[in-house]
Amino acid sequence: MYDKIQILADKVQQETRETLAKRGLDCQTNIDNATTSIKEGKKYTKIDIGGSGKLMIDQEGNIYGIKAYGVIHKGHYFGTLDTINEYYWGNYKPVKKEVICV
Repeated sequence: MYDKIQILADKVQQETRETLAKRGLDCQTNIDNATTSIKEGKKYTKIDIGGSGKLMIDQEGNIYGIKAYGVIHKGHYFGTLDTINEYYWGNYKPVKKEVICV
């Protein structure tokens, strides 16, 4: 499961930096603060970006936002580690991608 969490952390970092570049905010300080890190805990694994908390993942692989650092927000559910490609992770809050049917 750690490999999937690392893939998610890398995706969050990459897409956040892409968003900064699109908005013209890609100075070195902002890029440095868009670096992700993983912190494992007893119940949840946390993905931080810069010095702030971003996401929490439970033992089953469900991804949630946070209310405060180390406090999970079950109302902000962002799929599982198997569905990370269904979301865009570069904004303040992950956004589900739209599926266009032709």
